[in-house]
Amino acid sequence: MAEVLVYVDHVDGAVRKPTLELLTLARRIGEPVALYLGAGADAAASVLGEYGAVKVLAVDAAEFADYLVVPKVDAVEAAVKAVSPAAVLVPSSAEGKEIAARLAVRLGSGIITDAVDLESGAEGPVATQSAFAAAFSVKSRVSKGVPVITVKPNSTAPQAAPAAGTVEQLAVAFDEKSTGTKVVSRVPRESTGRPELTEAAIVVSGGRGVNGAENFPVIEGLADSLGAAVGASRAAVDAGWYPHTNQVGQTGKSVSPQLYIAAGISGAIQHRAGMQTSKTIVAINKDAEAPIFDLVDYGVVGDLFAVVPQLTDEVKTRKG
Repeated sequence: MAEVLVYVDHVDGAVRKPTLELLTLARRIGEPVALYLGAGADAAASVLGEYGAVKVLAVDAAEFADYLVVPKVDAVEAAVKAVSPAAVLVPSSAEGKEIAARLAVRLGSGIITDAVDLESGAEGPVATQSAFAAAFSVKSRVSKGVPVITVKPNSTAPQAAPAAGTVEQLAVAFDEKSTGTKVVSRVPRESTGRPELTEAAIVVSGGRGVNGAENFPVIEGLADSLGAAVGASRAAVDAGWYPHTNQVGQTGKSVSPQLYIAAGISGAIQHRAGMQTSKTIVAINKDAEAPIFDLVDYGVVGDLFAVVPQLTDEVKTRKG
């Protein structure tokens, strides 16, 4: 069976959930081989092996932290040459997409971004993408070179399938151009205690209808009761009501949670492009003609300031 290279997304050695999803999808088309960059590969190998990695290629180099993404691309390219995989799977994060795009150019290969499903095909892996506000599902395959595919978080449920997870060191020669742009400082982002927006199973977003930064605690209260991440529409972000890091939409972040709640969001195509692949969508809007209602599974026509607090109280009551 052909091997499938999976790029490991981790934070200080803790493997993030999208990587476990990639390993689950990789098993459909071959044997997963994980590529781990940075320190802590031996500790992470047990988790990666639990979810199907037959081996873990490990590289630890200062270049990964001291410079931008190019050294990581060097490492992925070296792994491709060592493994000759049937495909390369990368999480659809901002960094992941940049790595995937640069890799595809180097390999002379095709690339598919934001896949939401993956299956084996007679002529190679077939990826499913969602298009036009989830009105269509598109099946695509790469016809040239090694397929490079980025997959949206929450596209599948991680499933354990224990494998060896043997750690092997990978030698990487960094190109001179890899160190052309140096990271001179880092500022840790202040933690809110909420899940990462792009990885959260539940997202509660507020839009223009929230009518001010002082009213966003209403959205945050519902999110916290559900253990959810908080999102915002472009209108709310541009007005300065919520940070740009929380923007959901075409020019913000793409999310694909199990549950997406849109409060006070009209449903412009720009916003829909960032959340259309959510499994269940609920909208709260006092305008019964709002476009968002064309997309939802459940809609509530009403004032969010009346509906959301009641919903928050009900969630808290049911949780005991």
